[in-house]
Amino acid sequence: MQWLTVSLLPIVVVACWLYTVSVARTKFPKLRNKRICLLIAHPDDEAMFFAPTVLALTEPSLGNHVKILCLSSGDADGLGETRKKELVKSGMALGLRKEDDVFVVESPEFQDSMTATWDKTKIATLLSSAFAPNLANAMTSKSASAPTATIDVLITFDGNGISSHPNHISLFHGARHFIASLIHNRPGWASPVDLYTLTTVPLVRKYSGFLDSMVSLMVMFFQKKKMGDHPSPLMFLSGPEEYKKAWKAMTTAHKSQMKWFRYGWISLSRYMVVNDLRLEEVKGK
Repeated sequence: MQWLTVSLLPIVVVACWLYTVSVARTKFPKLRNKRICLLIAHPDDEAMFFAPTVLALTEPSLGNHVKILCLSSGDADGLGETRKKELVKSGMALGLRKEDDVFVVESPEFQDSMTATWDKTKIATLLSSAFAPNLANAMTSKSASAPTATIDVLITFDGNGISSHPNHISLFHGARHFIASLIHNRPGWASPVDLYTLTTVPLVRKYSGFLDSMVSLMVMFFQKKKMGDHPSPLMFLSGPEEYKKAWKAMTTAHKSQMKWFRYGWISLSRYMVVNDLRLEEVKGK
């Protein structure tokens, strides 16, 4: 009897995983027909942290157009050109429509570094020039007209950056600064861009792999939900097939980054399977 219990345990665990995936896909809101930008700091962030999100949002039936904006080429080891190509390959493996939907910024202001904090104003300025070219006029005087942008949704890291990487955390503050700029001097108007951030979880959950799908589902069910045109929170759970795609995006696209410890991450990290995103409440400056 004991051996039977032990042999059945993996089957029960996988069955629970598949059940949580089906529940999440039916009970949590989806984004449809949106222009979406995933804002990352380094090539491979999209696969190591946001794969469930990208795989879910690029589902053709949803009608979304997802792009990736990366603020560095990850050139800390002199592999910038290689890593840019790897990012494009990974993005296509995760479901992007075309290679031109990946943009990489190379600037001395955004250096790949474990110690550098990027200026939030410069990040916001870059986002404004890319997605809100008419923003400059509203920054100098009040306007009664609605703010406009060429994207509907911006997705990035939260204030803890998942791994406490200062570049990740800088994106959070820069993105918030950008959203605040959109409604600056425009009283009564809401931002035309929704900002969603990826939730940082405690260390034990972070390295619990697909087992965290069950924990995340329970946690999310007890949280207050906002539905309608600006839903929150969003939850994306990958099943075995999606997990294989995320694994492939890392191992076959980001070959230059596949050191021994990367295999540990893609095997144990819950972010390869679970993404929960929260809508940021941002007020105008």
